[in-house]
Amino acid sequence: MPSRILFLPGASGRTELWAPVASLLEHPAEKVHVDWPGFGSSPRDASVRGIDDLVARVVARVDRPSALVAQSMGGVVAMRVALAIPERITHLVLAVTSGGVDVAGLGGQDWRPSFLEEWPTLPRWFIDYQGDLSSRLATVNVPTLLLWGDADPVSPVGVGERLLSLLPRAELHVIEGGDHDIAEKHARRLAPLIDRHLAG
Repeated sequence: MPSRILFLPGASGRTELWAPVASLLEHPAEKVHVDWPGFGSSPRDASVRGIDDLVARVVARVDRPSALVAQSMGGVVAMRVALAIPERITHLVLAVTSGGVDVAGLGGQDWRPSFLEEWPTLPRWFIDYQGDLSSRLATVNVPTLLLWGDADPVSPVGVGERLLSLLPRAELHVIEGGDHDIAEKHARRLAPLIDRHLAG
């Protein structure tokens, strides 16, 4: 059982993204909202130059048995952390993410142009990141809860199904009418699923 739950945001860097879910969870673990330097309202950090640096920042905060709850881009970081320190990760919860697989090949829309219009100061290294973890996911022997919406054009259900087929201990739940914002708009439906997952 985790003694800490780290909530990882998506590319917007909004740490409040997971606040509705976190407030509803009954699990007693310490709840920590992680930010991304240079994303959202978080100030830039010259030492953060790529995904590897974000992964290292999260790894540094996992000093006890921890669960990672991640949205979208945060799911890639979470998966990288689980691959790096599997002995310290008790559970994964991945919502509408790529998780390190080819989203475009599974029908996902290219969100980057419109996202850059809305967030023009985002670091270019993030926009250009194309990492593929598919060949390594079978080694992630961590109980994983996959949360998807059936109306998400950015990360369609096919991505969740692909991760389900690659991860040895995964379970997929699809939220009817859910879009890429399921963490905020469907918190009351997600929180009991996450509580049950963390207690398992």
